[in-house]
Order: sequence, then structure tokens, then C-alpha cells
Amino acid sequence: MNAVEANGLSKTYPLVTGAFSRLRHMLHRDAAGGIRALDDVTFSIRRGEAFGIVGSNGSGKSTLLQIVAGILRPDSGTLKVEGRLATLLELGSGFSPEFTGRENIYLNGSILGLERGRIDERMESIERFADIGEFMDRPVRTYSSGMVLRVAFAAAAHTEPEVLIVDEALAVGDIGFRQRCMRRIHELRSRGCTILFVSHDTGDVKALCDRCLWLDKGCVRELGDSDEVVAAYLRSTLERDGVSESAGAVAGHAVANQTGSRFGDGRARIAARELLGRWRAGANLTLRIVVRGEAVLARPIVGFLVRNERGETIFGTNTAREDYPVPALTEGSDCTVEFHFSAPALSAGRYRISLAVSDGTMEDFAVADYLEDALEVMVPEDGEVVSGYLRLPCEVSVRQ
Repeated sequence: MNAVEANGLSKTYPLVTGAFSRLRHMLHRDAAGGIRALDDVTFSIRRGEAFGIVGSNGSGKSTLLQIVAGILRPDSGTLKVEGRLATLLELGSGFSPEFTGRENIYLNGSILGLERGRIDERMESIERFADIGEFMDRPVRTYSSGMVLRVAFAAAAHTEPEVLIVDEALAVGDIGFRQRCMRRIHELRSRGCTILFVSHDTGDVKALCDRCLWLDKGCVRELGDSDEVVAAYLRSTLERDGVSESAGAVAGHAVANQTGSRFGDGRARIAARELLGRWRAGANLTLRIVVRGEAVLARPIVGFLVRNERGETIFGTNTAREDYPVPALTEGSDCTVEFHFSAPALSAGRYRISLAVSDGTMEDFAVADYLEDALEVMVPEDGEVVSGYLRLPCEVSVRQ
């Protein structure tokens, strides 16, 4: 059963200068001279599914979310939403600046149809999640943007939503609060809440969402598996910025993954890659990367990232961060870089290693070759108890 069904949604913002022109647009939906924000957008979201939307600025993402939230009406097309809807769109939307944070929480809860007693039961959890102290009883107009986000998200996530819409608002939060929000979103999803998630952080989209919609100039560019859609979106973004896609993957070690995306300006390429050793907690591993120059790279940087099946980055590093400079590359020259490390204790599952070679510094660089999901590693159950993603060695001392 679908929680959201959108069929042929279109929306045009008219370029009008007077009341008569606005009235004519409202009556006739005259798109002449207008800005087409959405054009025949169709998709559905299954109940309990996490669904992502990606796209550049001006692609129509915010317009689409406002239509789903009931803030805007489409010019054409139909929309059906099943279940109690909570939204986190523009910061503080729906908040009265003269009301306190607590008063706004009660106001928003009542709009969602919750009785005051049910909000009372959740208020302590909301306050603890928002963590703004005495400001909870001060007017919202005295809040910083980050404090508004804290209260808005805490309220939306604790009012038993059946469908939750999250826009780019999380981008203003500090890293600790963003992680708390993402944990809460994953928790809501595990309880069967339908998530509609928009973010420029494609790692978050891949980590949370099963399927993804790519909007481009108001039209559906791609719709499907999140990994595939995000990879196509990133590749298109780099090509638009003047970075062309590199050649196809080179056959490597038996654990090499041949399905990952590849892009870069082509001045160097990852010619071979290999992970030496068996991934067991504490085992000594070597990640060997052979880089071949196709042009001049004055300041090469070689690095890697390890991600879990959700697409979340577990750890990674590069030669610049480790302060091991790589000699300049010229056309036809090769360089072998090896990273030696002790395997951390990871929770059992499939992990993927992405590789990259760039030219420049940590602050200013150009990607020459990026090979996403270049290697796959299966970490087995080996009796190691792991809380979270990995277990770090720890020495304990106790004094009395």
C-alpha cells in the first residue's frame, strides 16, 4: 500500500506584475512567461519506505515538498497522502515568533490532531531532544536558527507522524545534533513511518533511502535504487562543472567490484587495487593502489573511504592527511601507494571501499579519478561484540 501517490504534478510560477494578471493565471493557469517549477512529475512511496529526492538548486525539490505537505496546490496532476503528516521544511514554518518554544509545540501538536494530554506525555522527551534549556520558555523570536531547528525537529519527530517530510533544514544544525536527528529518523523508519527526505548530502540519502528521485529543471531525470540514482546525479554534476567521466574500470583483484561509478578529469587513473589480508579484528591489512599518470599531476593525493551497506562512511584517509607526499605524476608514469593499518572490529556485514586520486591540497584539489565501491569486503560474525559500527581498542584503569 502506498503512503504517497503523485501523478502528473505540474506547477508554474507566473511572471506577473498586477492583480489582473494574477487573477488571469489563477483562472486559466496560463503558463506563458512563467517559470515551470515542476513538469509532469509522477512517483509513489510505499508505506514505511524511506524515499529520497536529489537535485541541484532550482530543480523543483522545495516546490514538490510543499505540494506534498499541502502548502501549495499544483496547477495540474493529482496527489494522495495517507496518514498523519509531519513536516520539517523551512526553519520555523508554522511557528509563531511571539510564542515560546513550548507553546509552539502545543500549537503544532493540536494542528496534527493530538490532544494536550498526549503532548504532555511527550514533552519531557521533546525537551531532552531539543536540549535548549531555559530557552524553551522564551519567545521563538529570541532563538538562533539552530535553536529553531532543534525545537522544530524535536516536535515533528515526537508527534507520532505516519509520514515525515524532511527538507534541507538539517543543514544548519551542528554535527552532534544532525547525528541525533539521523538516528531518530532511522528509528522512526524502523517503526513503520514513511520518510520523504531531501538533502544535498548524498551520503545521507544513500544511507537512509531505498529509492530516490532525481529532479532536474522540474522534470524527473531518474527514479530508482538510491545508489544508482545518486551516482548518476553526482556524475552529471561533475560533467556539468567541466569534469568528464573516466574510462571504464580496470580488472583488479578477485574482491574488486565492477559496478561502482567512476568519474574525474582523467589526468590520472587507478590502474589496479588490492586489499591484502583477511579482514579480522586486529589483523594487519594493506590496501595497495596503483595510480597511472595520463597527464601532469604536480601534487597527487591518493586516498580511500570505507562505507557500510547504508552508504555511511566508517573511516578513511589519504596521503595528504597522513603527511606522506606522493611524487608528481607525468603521462605514462606509475606510482604504487600502500596504506597499512590494523583492521578495526566491525559489525558483521558487507563493506565497500572507494578510492580516489586528486591533484592539489586538502583545501583545494581537483579529482582526477574517483572509483566508487572499488572493493567489497564481507566481515563475518566472529564472536566479536560490537556496539555501533566499530569497536576501538581501549585500556581501562580504575582508582579508589
